[in-house]
Amino acid sequence: MSKALPNPLAGMFFDLDGTLADSAPDLHDALVALCAERGTAAPGYAAVRAVTSRGARAVLATAFAAQGQEAIDALLPRYLELYAATGTRRTHPFPGIEELLNKLESRGIKWGVITNKAGFLTMPLLQRLGYASRVAAVVSGDTLPVRKPHPDPVLHACAQAGVEPAHCVFVGDDPRDVQAGSAAGVHTVVAGWGYVEGADPREWGADAIADSAAQIAAWLD
Repeated sequence: MSKALPNPLAGMFFDLDGTLADSAPDLHDALVALCAERGTAAPGYAAVRAVTSRGARAVLATAFAAQGQEAIDALLPRYLELYAATGTRRTHPFPGIEELLNKLESRGIKWGVITNKAGFLTMPLLQRLGYASRVAAVVSGDTLPVRKPHPDPVLHACAQAGVEPAHCVFVGDDPRDVQAGSAAGVHTVVAGWGYVEGADPREWGADAIADSAAQIAAWLD
């Protein structure tokens, strides 16, 4: 670990897709369905996984980039419908996440989710994973007028949980997570187990990089 966790530690917040949950399989399934509707060849799973943390438009671009941004924007509502229709059946917490959350809860450390995913998709997923009743804060992409990398979603989550930013950690697998957390004054950790393919997280300026959720759990000791 590059920099020690805050002491005392009051809160730990997580990005959702690619940090807390492995959601790429369902996002790819929805894209395959959309491509079938549009008569377009669907990209492979690896291409979608690599951009999942950048959001739905980035996923759509893996198949429809040649049609331009306006076409991608027009396809977005239908894509989100198809994604919701998957029931997120193939989305699961990453290895070690459940153990980490249990450890946080056993120590009275509040935890929450800060995501750019729309709220109508965020809450059903958290409910299916069994997290909706456990989180101290949930900030979705449409909770505020701004989204990550703006610091306000992080500050809003801290306020919801009743914790001071200086005593909190934000864990994410995208540069925007680090930028938002740093600007909000929280300790930032890159989720090295997430969708960071082809990127070098050492260039993002985070306080630490974790290879696994279990490693973060070990840092708590």
